Amino acid sequence: MPSDPAAVPVGSGAVLPDPEAVLLDLDGTLVDTEGAWWRAVAGVAAASLGRRLEEADVPHVRGRTAADAAAHLLPAAASGAAVAALAERLVDAFAERLARDGVPVLPGARELLADLAAASIPTALVSASPRRVVELVLPCLRHSFHLVVADGETARGKPYPDPYLEAARRLGAAPERCVAVEDSPAGVAAATAARCRVLVTGPAGPPSLARIRACLAASEGAL
Repeated sequence: MPSDPAAVPVGSGAVLPDPEAVLLDLDGTLVDTEGAWWRAVAGVAAASLGRRLEEADVPHVRGRTAADAAAHLLPAAASGAAVAALAERLVDAFAERLARDGVPVLPGARELLADLAAASIPTALVSASPRRVVELVLPCLRHSFHLVVADGETARGKPYPDPYLEAARRLGAAPERCVAVEDSPAGVAAATAARCRVLVTGPAGPPSLARIRACLAASEGAL
């Protein structure tokens, strides 16, 4: 289960431990692009499949890879080639929306990244978006991540733990000493399965560095 940073008195004056790394989701965690992704999928589903997305589709679209969303939209008997082709159309539509409408950065995102850099805490971006979408968004964040793990770069994507395990491995960090920041059920499931400490964020933006330290301290019973 996600750690509860509220259990640690952040303002108590205690020295809180630094995580070995902070692993951050992108869409919905640092940038407000979840709505653009939903609209891109909805547009392709309507135009290509004559299908209207509904509330029941949310768990199969939000925080999921393009391949997962495509597989959900198509009949179970659809070929792998058909799924891949639809996934490519979804990514194209998403990238076009971001290029046209811009990428809103969530409140506090740049500040958190600046604080992590100042504290010399390694950071990884762990995204369910493909690299070409990630590369489109990265300049908006004004931060040099130590590494990026994008969709398609591990054997399995979120909600499986593979992307988070790969990020920790490449950083030389123990997953249980990493804090993952996520917004979607699929992302939380992935980070939790990887044994990371997990902070769940939302429209208000990512947590502060103090909250991240508190999350790790609470999980270790340090206070």
